[in-house]
Amino acid sequence: MDSNADNVQSHFIRNIIEQDISENKHGGMVVTRFPPEPNGYLHIGHAKSICLNFGMAEEFNGRCHLRFDDTNPLKEEEEYVESIKSDVRWLGYDWGEHLYFASDYFDKLYEYALMLVKQGKAYVCSLSPEQIREYRGTLKLAGKESPYRERSVEENLDLLDRMKAGEFQEGEHVLRAKIDMAASNLNLRDPVIYRIVNASHHRTADKWCIYPTYDFAHGLSDAIEGVTHSLCSMEFEDHRPLYDWFVDQVPTPSRPQQIEFARLNMSYTVLSKRKLIDLVENGYVEGWDDPRMMTISGMRRRGYPPVAIRNFCEMIGVGKSENLVDMNMLEYSVRDYLNKTAMRAMAVLRPLKVVITNYPEDQEEELEAINNPEDMDMGSRPVPFSRELYIEQTDFMEEPPKKFFRLAPGREVRLRYAYFIKCDEVIKDDNGEITELRCTYDPETRGGAAPDGRKVKGTLHWVSAGHCVNAEVRLYDRLFYKADPTAQEKNGVDFKEYLNPDSLNLLQSCKLEPGLADYKPGDRVQFERQGYFCVDKDSSQDKLVFNRTVALKDTWAKIQQKSS
Repeated sequence: MDSNADNVQSHFIRNIIEQDISENKHGGMVVTRFPPEPNGYLHIGHAKSICLNFGMAEEFNGRCHLRFDDTNPLKEEEEYVESIKSDVRWLGYDWGEHLYFASDYFDKLYEYALMLVKQGKAYVCSLSPEQIREYRGTLKLAGKESPYRERSVEENLDLLDRMKAGEFQEGEHVLRAKIDMAASNLNLRDPVIYRIVNASHHRTADKWCIYPTYDFAHGLSDAIEGVTHSLCSMEFEDHRPLYDWFVDQVPTPSRPQQIEFARLNMSYTVLSKRKLIDLVENGYVEGWDDPRMMTISGMRRRGYPPVAIRNFCEMIGVGKSENLVDMNMLEYSVRDYLNKTAMRAMAVLRPLKVVITNYPEDQEEELEAINNPEDMDMGSRPVPFSRELYIEQTDFMEEPPKKFFRLAPGREVRLRYAYFIKCDEVIKDDNGEITELRCTYDPETRGGAAPDGRKVKGTLHWVSAGHCVNAEVRLYDRLFYKADPTAQEKNGVDFKEYLNPDSLNLLQSCKLEPGLADYKPGDRVQFERQGYFCVDKDSSQDKLVFNRTVALKDTWAKIQQKSS
């Protein structure tokens, strides 16, 4: 795998695994798993978990399972299953033959539930969901035992069988583990382990109308599969005693160990699946793969390389304390990788026509441009030059300030890889808008150097008007203008109040080097002086579309003042 070995750093999970191997725990085996619920698309937080789980298994010659936690048929779809598989593969990982679903174990999990009932460690409870919550108690107040807690084994088995047969409506009964209603850990206060859900499942269809809860299915699925190190986020730390309790009560093939790490929180975005669904379903973004979304599919469409995401996940490390990771770190990782690998090209995003009056009308020539100055083995490319060119509108000012070193009336600048030109005349339309510049060139400066040694301070990119290709360019920026858009939720402020109105700037009439016409969706390139870009999936033979992946440097405007 193409990853940055220099970024590898020690962390507590790596240390635990190394210690376990040295003590021959689990027979020296390392088996991890990535267990997504197929009810949405994966995001950058999931990428951290993917890299950790697959990375640890790879580093220690183990294996990592991909297992879908499909225990809630109301929210799960095959579309999400396929998108998750695609995302994991795109990040560079392969589960091989170890693709599993919690639904693979529904029969076995039901057997375990029957064992608990027969052992007197589970019972059918007929309290309503609201009553169960009320009886549960609080952190300061112990819970109350259900009046159905002492049902006989025979009655529980009968009711459970009838629940399975579909005799009851949702909410009439649940199966609960019998643990301790006075436990300081609320998760141990007789948690629900099976509930009635009258919905068709995406894999088992209508075979089941009762489904295991996540807490019941997760640890037991790990044990069935022989997982050794069950890595999950810190929100499950309080669930670990329950995880261990279930595994200890029934005869499972192995004894996995749950280890928690801090989940990823990132500035200028949201990673809550509920909030992401809100953005998608209410039209604030164009879909799960909108390039402004920090979903893996959105980052892929925007042009983020998978290697850069993996390097970022290694760079931020693994700890137990949550913090807000600066978006700049991810952008740095993307920029650092693309700087070394991306081809260069010239693209004029807001074109201004330039006519070189002393260049022959019928003459054309090819100039040599470097493909990547960071890697000269990438060679060079021919760039056509002619009498009529396009430059950026922002590279010309009629009345420039003192430190403006680009083109202005009477001023000379260098055209990259080409010649020195001097602006002689400015052409305007009836509204006073500049439409064209008339310039002259010095034919002795081919390649960008003057034989008499004179210097110019400005170097501009350009394209030949007669050879360029037209394109639509989408300038994406951060989706929110506030670093933590959820910070004021407790005060009733909706996170969507901080959506960045400038997160997308659409440019329709951009002019690009002709060689870019052959680029395909997913191809990446650096537009010189502009940033890194990627061909969008909307591109076709008739329409070339580029997305801005990231700027050449951190040019994020200081717009946090908007939030004050």
